[in-house]
Amino acid sequence: MMLKIKGNTFRSSLMACALALASTTALLPATPVHAQARALPDFTDLVDQVGPSVVNIRTIEKIAQGGASGEPDEEMQEFFRRFFGQPMPGVPRQGPRPNRPQAPDEERPRGVGSGFILSSDGFVMTNAHVVDGASEVLVTLPDKREFKARLVGADKRTDVAVVKIDATGLPAVKVGDVSKLRVGEWVMAIGSPFGLENTVTAGIVSAKQRDTGDYLPFIQTDVAINPGNSGGPLINMRGEVVGINSQIYSRSGGFMGISFSIPIDEASRVADQLRASGRVSRGRIGVQIDQVTKDVAESIGLGKAQGALVRGVEAGSPGEKAGIEPGDIITKFDGKSIEKPSDLPRLVGNTKPGTKSSITVFRRGSSRDINVTIAEIEPDKPTKVAADRDEPAAKPSASAAAKSMGLALSDLTDAQKKELKLKGGVRIDSATDAAARAGLREGDVVLAVSNTEVANLKEFDAALARADKSKPVSLLFRRGDWAQYALLRPAR
Repeated sequence: MMLKIKGNTFRSSLMACALALASTTALLPATPVHAQARALPDFTDLVDQVGPSVVNIRTIEKIAQGGASGEPDEEMQEFFRRFFGQPMPGVPRQGPRPNRPQAPDEERPRGVGSGFILSSDGFVMTNAHVVDGASEVLVTLPDKREFKARLVGADKRTDVAVVKIDATGLPAVKVGDVSKLRVGEWVMAIGSPFGLENTVTAGIVSAKQRDTGDYLPFIQTDVAINPGNSGGPLINMRGEVVGINSQIYSRSGGFMGISFSIPIDEASRVADQLRASGRVSRGRIGVQIDQVTKDVAESIGLGKAQGALVRGVEAGSPGEKAGIEPGDIITKFDGKSIEKPSDLPRLVGNTKPGTKSSITVFRRGSSRDINVTIAEIEPDKPTKVAADRDEPAAKPSASAAAKSMGLALSDLTDAQKKELKLKGGVRIDSATDAAARAGLREGDVVLAVSNTEVANLKEFDAALARADKSKPVSLLFRRGDWAQYALLRPAR
Protein backbone atom coordinates (compact mmCIF):
# COMPACT_ATOMS: atom_id res chain seq x y z
CA MET A 1 0.00 0.00 0.00
CA MET A 2 1.43 3.44 -0.95
CA LEU A 3 0.53 6.69 0.79
CA LYS A 4 -0.13 9.56 -1.60
CA ILE A 5 0.50 13.14 -0.49
CA LYS A 6 -0.26 16.17 -2.56
CA GLY A 7 2.72 18.24 -3.62
CA ASN A 8 2.05 21.37 -1.57
CA THR A 9 1.21 19.39 1.51
CA PHE A 10 4.43 17.34 1.19
CA ARG A 11 6.59 20.44 0.67
CA SER A 12 5.00 22.14 3.68
CA SER A 13 5.63 19.11 5.87
CA LEU A 14 9.26 18.87 4.70
CA MET A 15 9.91 22.54 5.46
CA ALA A 16 8.35 22.20 8.92
CA CYS A 17 10.62 19.26 9.69
CA ALA A 18 13.69 21.18 8.51
CA LEU A 19 12.82 24.17 10.69
CA ALA A 20 12.24 21.96 13.71
CA LEU A 21 15.61 20.22 13.16
CA ALA A 22 17.39 23.56 12.80
CA SER A 23 15.90 24.91 16.01
CA THR A 24 16.76 21.70 17.85
CA THR A 25 20.36 21.88 16.60
CA ALA A 26 20.65 25.48 17.80
CA LEU A 27 19.74 24.37 21.32
CA LEU A 28 22.43 21.65 21.46
CA PRO A 29 25.54 22.36 23.62
CA ALA A 30 28.97 23.11 22.17
CA THR A 31 30.81 20.29 20.47
CA PRO A 32 32.73 17.81 22.63
CA VAL A 33 36.04 19.12 21.24
CA HIS A 34 35.34 22.62 22.57
CA ALA A 35 34.14 21.20 25.88
CA GLN A 36 37.35 19.24 26.25
CA ALA A 37 39.42 22.31 25.40
CA ARG A 38 37.68 24.32 28.09
CA ALA A 39 38.27 21.49 30.62
CA LEU A 40 42.05 21.43 30.15
CA PRO A 41 43.87 23.16 33.04
CA ASP A 42 45.48 26.54 32.50
CA PHE A 43 48.56 27.09 34.69
CA THR A 44 49.46 30.59 33.51
CA ASP A 45 47.79 32.40 36.39
CA LEU A 46 49.33 29.98 38.90
CA VAL A 47 52.80 30.64 37.54
CA ASP A 48 52.27 34.40 37.83
CA GLN A 49 50.94 33.94 41.37
CA VAL A 50 53.49 31.50 42.84
CA GLY A 51 56.52 32.00 40.58
CA PRO A 52 57.86 35.08 42.46
CA SER A 53 58.01 33.00 45.68
CA VAL A 54 60.20 30.19 44.26
CA VAL A 55 63.97 30.58 44.64
CA ASN A 56 67.09 28.96 43.29
CA ILE A 57 69.57 27.62 45.86
CA ARG A 58 73.26 27.12 45.13
CA THR A 59 75.63 25.58 47.65
CA ILE A 60 79.40 25.84 47.97
CA GLU A 61 81.77 23.67 49.96
CA LYS A 62 85.35 24.40 50.99
CA ILE A 63 88.04 21.85 50.17
CA ALA A 64 90.99 22.00 52.56
CA GLN A 65 94.40 22.20 50.89
CA GLY A 66 97.32 20.16 52.21
CA GLY A 67 99.99 22.82 52.38
CA ALA A 68 101.60 25.76 50.61
CA SER A 69 101.45 25.86 46.85
CA GLY A 70 103.99 23.54 45.22
CA GLU A 71 104.83 21.63 48.41
CA PRO A 72 103.58 18.03 48.81
CA ASP A 73 101.38 17.34 51.84
CA GLU A 74 102.67 15.47 54.90
CA GLU A 75 100.69 12.29 54.18
CA MET A 76 102.36 11.86 50.81
CA GLN A 77 105.79 12.56 52.30
CA GLU A 78 105.15 9.95 55.00
CA PHE A 79 104.14 7.45 52.32
CA PHE A 80 107.48 7.87 50.53
CA ARG A 81 109.46 7.64 53.78
CA ARG A 82 107.77 4.39 54.87
CA PHE A 83 107.65 2.53 51.56
CA PHE A 84 110.71 3.83 49.72
CA GLY A 85 113.00 4.62 52.64
CA GLN A 86 113.68 8.13 51.41
CA PRO A 87 111.94 11.47 51.26
CA MET A 88 110.05 12.58 48.20
CA PRO A 89 112.18 14.10 45.45
CA GLY A 90 112.64 17.81 46.00
CA VAL A 91 112.00 17.63 49.76
CA PRO A 92 115.00 18.37 52.05
CA ARG A 93 116.26 15.37 54.11
CA GLN A 94 117.14 17.41 57.19
CA GLY A 95 116.86 20.84 58.59
CA PRO A 96 113.98 22.84 59.92
CA ARG A 97 110.95 23.21 57.71
CA PRO A 98 110.38 26.75 56.60
CA ASN A 99 107.41 28.43 58.24
CA ARG A 100 105.34 28.88 55.11
CA PRO A 101 101.72 30.03 55.07
CA GLN A 102 99.08 27.39 54.43
CA ALA A 103 97.28 27.53 51.11
CA PRO A 104 93.74 28.88 51.43
CA ASP A 105 90.84 26.44 51.28
CA GLU A 106 89.46 25.98 47.81
CA GLU A 107 85.78 26.76 47.25
CA ARG A 108 83.91 24.49 44.87
CA PRO A 109 80.29 24.51 43.70
CA ARG A 110 78.49 21.66 45.44
CA GLY A 111 75.02 21.56 43.95
CA VAL A 112 71.86 23.32 42.85
CA GLY A 113 68.40 23.03 44.34
CA SER A 114 65.18 24.92 44.82
CA GLY A 115 63.19 26.45 47.65
CA PHE A 116 60.27 28.73 48.38
CA ILE A 117 59.65 31.74 50.59
CA LEU A 118 57.80 30.95 53.82
CA SER A 119 57.50 34.48 55.16
CA SER A 120 58.02 38.01 53.91
CA ASP A 121 60.98 38.53 56.28
CA GLY A 122 63.22 36.02 54.48
CA PHE A 123 62.61 32.49 55.80
CA VAL A 124 62.98 29.94 52.99
CA MET A 125 62.07 26.23 53.05
CA THR A 126 64.00 23.60 51.12
CA ASN A 127 65.24 20.01 51.46
CA ALA A 128 67.82 19.06 54.06
CA HIS A 129 69.84 17.18 51.44
CA VAL A 130 70.10 20.36 49.34
CA VAL A 131 72.07 22.20 52.05
CA ASP A 132 73.73 19.21 53.76
CA GLY A 133 77.50 19.63 53.93
CA ALA A 134 77.48 23.12 52.43
CA SER A 135 79.84 25.75 53.79
CA GLU A 136 77.92 28.50 52.02
CA VAL A 137 74.32 28.75 50.76
CA LEU A 138 73.36 31.27 48.08
CA VAL A 139 69.71 32.10 47.38
CA THR A 140 68.72 33.74 44.09
CA LEU A 141 65.28 35.33 43.78
CA PRO A 142 63.33 35.39 40.49
CA ASP A 143 64.22 39.10 40.14
CA LYS A 144 67.92 37.99 40.05
CA ARG A 145 68.82 39.39 43.47
CA GLU A 146 71.25 37.06 45.24
CA PHE A 147 71.66 36.63 49.01
CA LYS A 148 73.99 34.68 51.22
CA ALA A 149 71.71 32.56 53.42
CA ARG A 150 72.08 31.45 57.04
CA LEU A 151 71.11 27.87 57.85
CA VAL A 152 68.42 28.01 60.54
CA GLY A 153 68.15 24.26 60.90
CA ALA A 154 67.85 20.98 59.00
CA ASP A 155 66.14 17.70 59.82
CA LYS A 156 67.49 14.71 57.91
CA ARG A 157 64.72 12.36 59.05
CA THR A 158 62.08 14.35 57.16
CA ASP A 159 64.48 15.99 54.67
CA VAL A 160 63.28 19.48 55.59
CA ALA A 161 65.50 22.53 56.08
CA VAL A 162 64.95 26.25 56.68
CA VAL A 163 67.39 29.00 55.68
CA LYS A 164 67.20 32.75 56.30
CA ILE A 165 68.13 35.64 54.01
CA ASP A 166 68.34 39.30 55.02
CA ALA A 167 65.45 40.71 53.03
CA THR A 168 61.98 42.07 53.71
CA GLY A 169 58.76 42.50 51.77
CA LEU A 170 59.17 39.16 50.00
CA PRO A 171 56.19 37.36 48.42
CA ALA A 172 55.40 34.37 50.66
CA VAL A 173 53.55 31.29 49.43
CA LYS A 174 50.07 30.29 50.55
CA VAL A 175 49.92 26.95 52.36
CA GLY A 176 47.19 24.52 51.31
CA ASP A 177 45.23 21.82 53.10
CA VAL A 178 46.75 18.42 52.26
CA SER A 179 43.71 16.56 53.60
CA LYS A 180 41.66 18.03 50.73
CA LEU A 181 44.14 16.90 48.08
CA ARG A 182 42.63 14.15 45.91
CA VAL A 183 44.21 11.43 43.80
CA GLY A 184 43.88 12.45 40.15
CA GLU A 185 43.97 16.17 40.93
CA TRP A 186 46.15 18.43 38.78
CA VAL A 187 49.28 19.82 40.44
CA MET A 188 52.21 21.92 39.31
CA ALA A 189 55.87 22.18 40.29
CA ILE A 190 58.32 25.06 39.91
CA GLY A 191 62.04 24.61 40.39
CA SER A 192 65.51 24.48 38.88
CA PRO A 193 65.99 21.05 37.27
CA PHE A 194 69.59 20.64 36.13
CA GLY A 195 70.15 24.26 37.17
CA LEU A 196 67.53 25.65 34.75
CA GLU A 197 65.80 28.27 36.89
CA ASN A 198 62.04 28.91 37.01
CA THR A 199 61.07 25.73 35.19
CA VAL A 200 57.38 24.78 35.37
CA THR A 201 56.12 21.19 35.09
CA ALA A 202 52.67 19.73 35.74
CA GLY A 203 50.88 16.43 36.25
CA ILE A 204 48.44 14.71 38.56
CA VAL A 205 48.50 13.25 42.06
CA SER A 206 49.17 9.53 41.60
CA ALA A 207 48.77 8.45 45.24
CA LYS A 208 48.67 9.76 48.80
CA GLN A 209 50.09 8.35 52.02
CA ARG A 210 52.83 6.56 50.08
CA ASP A 211 55.14 4.84 52.58
CA THR A 212 58.80 5.33 51.75
CA GLY A 213 60.08 6.46 55.15
CA ASP A 214 59.58 6.20 58.89
CA TYR A 215 58.16 9.63 59.48
CA LEU A 216 56.60 10.78 56.22
CA PRO A 217 53.63 9.58 54.14
CA PHE A 218 54.67 11.01 50.76
CA ILE A 219 52.51 12.44 47.99
CA GLN A 220 53.24 10.56 44.75
CA THR A 221 52.81 12.41 41.47
CA ASP A 222 53.75 12.07 37.82
CA VAL A 223 55.00 15.67 37.70
CA ALA A 224 58.40 15.82 36.00
CA ILE A 225 60.91 16.23 38.85
CA ASN A 226 64.64 16.08 38.09
CA PRO A 227 67.87 16.85 39.96
CA GLY A 228 67.69 20.50 40.98
CA ASN A 229 63.92 20.41 41.55
CA SER A 230 64.53 19.25 45.12
CA GLY A 231 63.13 21.69 47.66
CA GLY A 232 60.73 23.35 45.25
CA PRO A 233 56.97 23.58 45.88
CA LEU A 234 54.19 21.30 44.70
CA ILE A 235 51.19 23.55 43.99
CA ASN A 236 47.48 22.80 43.64
CA MET A 237 45.11 24.53 41.22
CA ARG A 238 44.26 27.16 43.84
CA GLY A 239 47.86 28.34 43.92
CA GLU A 240 48.55 26.79 47.33
CA VAL A 241 51.63 24.80 48.28
CA VAL A 242 50.70 21.24 49.24
CA GLY A 243 54.15 19.65 49.27
CA ILE A 244 57.91 19.93 48.86
CA ASN A 245 59.40 18.04 45.94
CA SER A 246 61.88 15.69 47.53
CA GLN A 247 62.54 12.38 45.77
CA ILE A 248 62.26 10.61 42.45
CA TYR A 249 62.19 6.96 41.49
CA SER A 250 64.72 6.55 38.73
CA ARG A 251 67.10 4.00 37.27
CA SER A 252 68.95 6.59 35.22
CA GLY A 253 68.96 9.68 37.46
CA GLY A 254 66.28 11.35 35.34
CA PHE A 255 62.51 11.56 35.49
CA MET A 256 60.59 8.29 35.04
CA GLY A 257 57.06 9.32 35.97
CA ILE A 258 57.25 8.66 39.72
CA SER A 259 58.01 11.59 42.01
CA PHE A 260 57.53 12.04 45.74
CA SER A 261 56.73 15.19 47.69
CA ILE A 262 56.71 15.84 51.44
CA PRO A 263 53.20 16.87 52.56
CA ILE A 264 53.28 20.53 53.54
CA ASP A 265 51.50 19.96 56.86
CA GLU A 266 54.26 17.56 57.97
CA ALA A 267 56.96 19.92 56.67
CA SER A 268 55.39 22.93 58.38
CA ARG A 269 55.49 21.21 61.78
CA VAL A 270 59.18 20.53 61.28
CA ALA A 271 59.86 24.06 60.00
CA ASP A 272 58.13 25.62 63.01
CA GLN A 273 60.44 23.73 65.37
CA LEU A 274 63.51 24.58 63.32
CA ARG A 275 62.63 28.28 63.38
CA ALA A 276 61.97 28.16 67.12
CA SER A 277 64.99 26.18 68.31
CA GLY A 278 67.07 25.11 65.30
CA ARG A 279 66.28 21.43 65.94
CA VAL A 280 63.38 18.99 65.95
CA SER A 281 62.24 17.26 69.12
CA ARG A 282 60.45 13.94 68.62
CA GLY A 283 58.76 11.51 70.93
CA ARG A 284 59.70 7.87 71.44
CA ILE A 285 58.46 4.92 73.48
CA GLY A 286 61.34 2.53 72.82
CA VAL A 287 59.76 -0.39 70.97
CA GLN A 288 60.76 -2.21 67.80
CA ILE A 289 57.78 -2.98 65.59
CA ASP A 290 56.84 -5.09 62.60
CA GLN A 291 53.89 -5.81 60.34
CA VAL A 292 50.88 -7.91 61.38
CA THR A 293 50.09 -10.41 58.64
CA LYS A 294 46.59 -11.56 57.77
CA ASP A 295 47.30 -15.15 58.86
CA VAL A 296 48.65 -14.03 62.24
CA ALA A 297 45.72 -11.66 62.80
CA GLU A 298 43.22 -14.44 62.15
CA SER A 299 45.05 -17.04 64.24
CA ILE A 300 45.24 -14.88 67.39
CA GLY A 301 41.70 -13.52 67.12
CA LEU A 302 42.57 -10.00 66.00
CA GLY A 303 40.57 -10.52 62.83
CA LYS A 304 41.75 -7.67 60.64
CA ALA A 305 45.43 -7.36 59.75
CA GLN A 306 46.15 -4.04 61.45
CA GLY A 307 48.32 -2.49 64.12
CA ALA A 308 52.03 -2.73 64.87
CA LEU A 309 53.52 -5.95 66.24
CA VAL A 310 55.94 -5.26 69.11
CA ARG A 311 59.02 -7.40 68.43
CA GLY A 312 61.18 -5.92 71.15
CA VAL A 313 61.12 -3.42 74.01
CA GLU A 314 64.23 -1.45 74.97
CA ALA A 315 65.43 -1.84 78.52
CA GLY A 316 64.56 1.19 80.66
CA SER A 317 62.44 2.70 77.87
CA PRO A 318 59.02 4.32 78.39
CA GLY A 319 57.46 1.27 76.78
CA GLU A 320 59.05 -1.13 79.27
CA LYS A 321 58.12 1.09 82.22
CA ALA A 322 54.52 1.24 81.00
CA GLY A 323 54.30 -2.55 80.71
CA ILE A 324 54.38 -3.06 76.94
CA GLU A 325 55.58 -6.58 76.14
CA PRO A 326 57.08 -8.28 73.08
CA GLY A 327 54.25 -9.87 71.15
CA ASP A 328 51.79 -7.09 71.93
CA ILE A 329 50.02 -5.59 68.95
CA ILE A 330 49.54 -1.82 69.28
CA THR A 331 46.20 -0.96 67.70
CA LYS A 332 45.66 2.62 68.90
CA PHE A 333 47.73 5.60 70.04
CA ASP A 334 45.86 8.39 71.85
CA GLY A 335 42.63 7.07 70.38
CA LYS A 336 43.92 7.09 66.78
CA SER A 337 43.87 3.77 64.97
CA ILE A 338 47.14 2.17 63.88
CA GLU A 339 46.36 0.64 60.50
CA LYS A 340 49.95 -0.17 59.56
CA PRO A 341 53.28 -0.18 61.46
CA SER A 342 54.50 3.12 59.96
CA ASP A 343 51.53 4.94 61.54
CA LEU A 344 52.94 4.45 65.04
CA PRO A 345 56.34 6.22 64.73
CA ARG A 346 54.64 9.16 63.00
CA LEU A 347 52.09 9.62 65.76
CA VAL A 348 54.61 9.08 68.56
CA GLY A 349 57.22 11.23 66.83
CA ASN A 350 54.80 14.14 66.55
CA THR A 351 54.01 13.93 70.28
CA LYS A 352 55.86 16.31 72.59
CA PRO A 353 58.28 14.55 74.95
CA GLY A 354 56.90 14.43 78.48
CA THR A 355 53.32 13.96 77.29
CA LYS A 356 51.27 11.18 78.90
CA SER A 357 49.60 9.16 76.16
CA SER A 358 47.28 6.18 75.99
CA ILE A 359 48.20 3.08 73.99
CA THR A 360 45.79 0.23 73.22
CA VAL A 361 47.42 -3.18 72.84
CA PHE A 362 46.00 -6.53 71.81
CA ARG A 363 47.45 -9.22 74.07
CA ARG A 364 46.45 -12.86 74.55
CA GLY A 365 43.15 -12.45 72.76
CA SER A 366 41.91 -9.21 74.35
CA SER A 367 42.58 -5.45 74.23
CA ARG A 368 43.84 -3.33 77.10
CA ASP A 369 44.83 0.32 77.54
CA ILE A 370 48.29 1.28 78.77
CA ASN A 371 49.44 4.75 79.82
CA VAL A 372 52.93 5.74 78.74
CA THR A 373 55.02 8.88 79.21
CA ILE A 374 56.64 9.90 75.93
CA ALA A 375 60.42 10.41 75.98
CA GLU A 376 62.59 12.26 73.48
CA ILE A 377 64.02 10.30 70.60
CA GLU A 378 67.69 9.34 70.72
CA PRO A 379 70.15 8.33 68.01
CA ASP A 380 69.60 4.79 66.80
CA LYS A 381 71.45 2.15 68.79
CA PRO A 382 72.65 -1.18 67.48
CA THR A 383 70.42 -4.05 68.44
CA LYS A 384 71.87 -6.23 71.15
CA VAL A 385 71.35 -9.93 70.61
CA ALA A 386 71.66 -12.35 73.49
CA ALA A 387 74.75 -14.49 73.07
CA ASP A 388 74.81 -18.22 73.53
CA ARG A 389 76.85 -19.31 76.53
CA ASP A 390 78.25 -22.59 77.70
CA GLU A 391 75.71 -23.37 80.37
CA PRO A 392 74.19 -26.63 81.43
CA ALA A 393 70.97 -27.02 79.47
CA ALA A 394 67.84 -28.72 80.62
CA LYS A 395 67.17 -32.17 79.24
CA PRO A 396 65.36 -31.92 75.88
CA SER A 397 61.76 -33.04 75.80
CA ALA A 398 59.55 -34.08 72.92
CA SER A 399 56.01 -34.84 73.99
CA ALA A 400 53.68 -36.47 71.50
CA ALA A 401 51.97 -33.12 70.80
CA ALA A 402 55.26 -31.23 70.33
CA LYS A 403 56.72 -34.06 68.29
CA SER A 404 53.78 -33.93 65.89
CA MET A 405 54.75 -30.34 65.20
CA GLY A 406 58.43 -31.21 64.67
CA LEU A 407 59.59 -29.67 67.95
CA ALA A 408 62.06 -30.78 70.59
CA LEU A 409 61.89 -28.47 73.62
CA SER A 410 63.45 -27.83 77.00
CA ASP A 411 62.75 -25.61 79.98
CA LEU A 412 64.81 -22.44 80.33
CA THR A 413 67.52 -22.51 82.94
CA ASP A 414 67.60 -19.79 85.61
CA ALA A 415 70.68 -18.32 83.92
CA GLN A 416 68.91 -18.19 80.56
CA LYS A 417 65.87 -16.51 82.10
CA LYS A 418 68.11 -13.92 83.74
CA GLU A 419 70.04 -13.22 80.55
CA LEU A 420 66.92 -12.97 78.41
CA LYS A 421 64.99 -11.11 81.14
CA LEU A 422 62.13 -13.60 80.93
CA LYS A 423 59.96 -15.10 83.65
CA GLY A 424 59.38 -18.24 81.64
CA GLY A 425 59.15 -19.93 78.28
CA VAL A 426 60.47 -23.05 76.56
CA ARG A 427 63.57 -23.28 74.44
CA ILE A 428 63.49 -24.95 71.02
CA ASP A 429 66.30 -27.51 70.80
CA SER A 430 65.40 -28.64 67.29
CA ALA A 431 62.78 -27.79 64.69
CA THR A 432 61.78 -30.03 61.82
CA ASP A 433 58.73 -30.66 59.62
CA ALA A 434 55.90 -28.19 60.43
CA ALA A 435 58.05 -26.19 62.87
CA ALA A 436 60.82 -25.76 60.31
CA ARG A 437 58.32 -24.77 57.63
CA ALA A 438 56.99 -22.10 59.99
CA GLY A 439 60.50 -20.61 60.29
CA LEU A 440 61.29 -21.81 63.81
CA ARG A 441 64.81 -22.89 64.63
CA GLU A 442 67.08 -24.02 67.43
CA GLY A 443 67.55 -21.39 70.14
CA ASP A 444 64.15 -19.72 69.73
CA VAL A 445 62.12 -19.34 72.92
CA VAL A 446 58.36 -19.98 72.79
CA LEU A 447 56.43 -17.54 75.00
CA ALA A 448 52.79 -18.31 74.13
CA VAL A 449 50.69 -20.87 72.29
CA SER A 450 47.35 -19.75 70.82
CA ASN A 451 47.23 -16.64 73.05
CA THR A 452 48.11 -18.66 76.17
CA GLU A 453 51.36 -17.86 77.99
CA VAL A 454 53.61 -20.83 78.64
CA ALA A 455 56.23 -20.77 81.40
CA ASN A 456 57.46 -24.36 81.03
CA LEU A 457 57.08 -27.60 79.10
CA LYS A 458 54.03 -28.72 81.08
CA GLU A 459 52.15 -25.52 80.24
CA PHE A 460 53.28 -25.76 76.60
CA ASP A 461 51.83 -29.25 76.23
CA ALA A 462 48.59 -28.22 77.92
CA ALA A 463 48.16 -25.17 75.68
CA LEU A 464 48.97 -27.16 72.54
CA ALA A 465 46.48 -29.87 73.54
CA ARG A 466 43.71 -27.26 73.84
CA ALA A 467 44.49 -25.65 70.48
CA ASP A 468 42.19 -26.26 67.53
CA LYS A 469 44.19 -28.57 65.29
CA SER A 470 41.94 -27.83 62.30
CA LYS A 471 43.41 -24.33 62.17
CA PRO A 472 47.01 -23.07 62.15
CA VAL A 473 48.40 -22.87 65.69
CA SER A 474 50.00 -19.52 66.54
CA LEU A 475 53.23 -19.47 68.53
CA LEU A 476 54.65 -16.26 69.95
CA PHE A 477 58.40 -16.76 70.16
CA ARG A 478 61.50 -14.75 70.80
CA ARG A 479 64.74 -14.82 68.85
CA GLY A 480 67.49 -12.80 70.48
CA ASP A 481 65.85 -9.51 71.47
CA TRP A 482 63.07 -9.83 68.89
CA ALA A 483 59.59 -11.33 69.33
CA GLN A 484 57.40 -12.53 66.48
CA TYR A 485 54.66 -14.99 65.56
CA ALA A 486 54.88 -18.31 63.74
CA LEU A 487 51.96 -20.36 62.42
CA LEU A 488 52.25 -24.13 62.72
CA ARG A 489 50.41 -26.06 60.03
CA PRO A 490 50.88 -29.79 60.67
CA ALA A 491 50.73 -32.04 57.62
CA ARG A 492 47.45 -33.92 57.23
